[in-house]
Amino acid sequence: MSRLLTLVGVAAFALGVVLVARPQAAPAPVVPITPVPSASSARAASASPSATPVAFPAIPDGYRVTIARLGIDLPIQEGDVERDAVEQRTPEGSAFHLPGTGIPGSGVNCYIYAHARTGMFLSLWNVRAGDDVIITRPDGVELHYIVSEVHPRVPYDDVSWAAPTTPEHLTLQTSTGPNPGDPRFVVIARPA
Repeated sequence: MSRLLTLVGVAAFALGVVLVARPQAAPAPVVPITPVPSASSARAASASPSATPVAFPAIPDGYRVTIARLGIDLPIQEGDVERDAVEQRTPEGSAFHLPGTGIPGSGVNCYIYAHARTGMFLSLWNVRAGDDVIITRPDGVELHYIVSEVHPRVPYDDVSWAAPTTPEHLTLQTSTGPNPGDPRFVVIARPA
């Protein structure tokens, strides 16, 4: 399990560096909806104990993420750590599932990231508690999640957000600026 967490953590850190955009304006300050005194320790404490690592599969083709109020409607593709983090060639026009995290509906954290660009996750900066996040599966079934936490300034090196924690939730992430050390914008949505 620790090897999986290490791989997921390295991937999340590296992806944070890649998802840097040159936004036109800084995100509006947002106060976290749910205060978390020690977010990383709370997430670590809720991780499912397991004697053997859990291998989460790649997300199948045909998934979409939609937040209607924000105009977000993107296909979700499987992320590629080599392409996205090492080579820094994350494609545009899609959101990406972080390899090693859960699939929506699997009962654990599913981590989805996209560029902070118009038509992608830039409007995520305007998210509010109670916003409806819909994940549509390839079979057309919609999974509804409600935004419960907004964390507008997560340190770039805090990789705990990608841990396969329970109960099920979505972690949506984008950048806040063009520099690798700029904070990340993280949103948590729980099943409706």
